[in-house]
Formats: sequence, C-alpha cells, structure tokens
Amino acid sequence: MNDLQASDVRPRDKMVVATAALCGCFGCHMSLLDIDERILQLVELIEFDRTPLTDIKTVGKCDIGLIEGGVANADNVEVLREFRNNCEILVAIGACAVNGGVPAMRNQFDLKECLEEVYIHGIGVENPQVPNDVEIPLLLDMVHPIHEVVRVDYFMPGCPPTADTIWKFLTDIIAGNEINFPYSLIHYD
Repeated sequence: MNDLQASDVRPRDKMVVATAALCGCFGCHMSLLDIDERILQLVELIEFDRTPLTDIKTVGKCDIGLIEGGVANADNVEVLREFRNNCEILVAIGACAVNGGVPAMRNQFDLKECLEEVYIHGIGVENPQVPNDVEIPLLLDMVHPIHEVVRVDYFMPGCPPTADTIWKFLTDIIAGNEINFPYSLIHYD
C-alpha cells in the first residue's frame, strides 16, 4: 500500500476523527491500532477527538466518526445519537455496527429468557436474581445495527476490518478520494 504523506492532502486544517464502541468486543479499535507505525503518519494528518487514544469521554464537532458495535441498550442509543449529531461523516465499522454481529445472536430469543438464563439458571450463579439497578443501562428487546437508529454515511465490513482496510478508508477520505475497497481488503473466505 502506498503511504499517504501530509503533502498529498488537500490544503485545509486537519480533519477531526472520533471513535466509539457500542455493544461488541472492541476488535475494530484493535484493528485501528494495528495500523502500527502508520499511526504516526495519521496523526500528522488528523486530530483525534473522542477515542481511547485520547481518553476524551464526550465527542465534539468532528469530520469523521468511526463507531463499532451494535445497539443493545439505552446508553448505546444515546452515544450513537450524540455521534451522529456531532460527526459530519458517520462510519459503521465492523460486523456488529453493520448488521448487529455476534451480539445480535440474542435476537432469536426473548430478552426475559436471556436474562433468566444468565442470572437465574446460569452455572455457578449464587443468589439468583436479574439485576435491577439504575446504574445498569436498560437493555433493548433486540440488538440493532446502527443504521436502524441513525443515518450512516459509510459501511466498513469485517469482524473486524483489517488494519489495511481502515488505513485505506481513512487515507482515501482525508485525501478526498472516492471510497472504493479492492476485493483483497474486503473478502472473508
């Protein structure tokens, strides 16, 4: 892959990029970190807002928001809507954000059945009871992909997408190029 240089980017201020994780495994963030030393090139071209790299907890106005994970609880809905309101471009990154992924496997069961299986009938459960605490986010009846809650501008498939896929997406969008992944970056066979 060709490395993008700061001189290749159209003249303007650095783009601001934020990331967030909803219901998932955090694997997409790990793929972002897997761009390895190219992250040094990336920080010359962008400014990170909310992301685990900055430990910023809220999102400011951003050019690009990368969001992974499905929408499984009330907090996920709130974070997702905040991202959509603050990001010019919103990207569903990974299978959970794109189609619900592994967390959506619970959709084939009634929520009450799932909670009872875990908290009442689960192996090794002591004092069986379904938690009911205001500090625990209210679960939705189903896990949803993010496009069922907000408008999404781009979908980046994969579980997780590879570091090269994320790199190509970010460098293409920063350079103002059309987003077009070669088959080698999005095949999963």
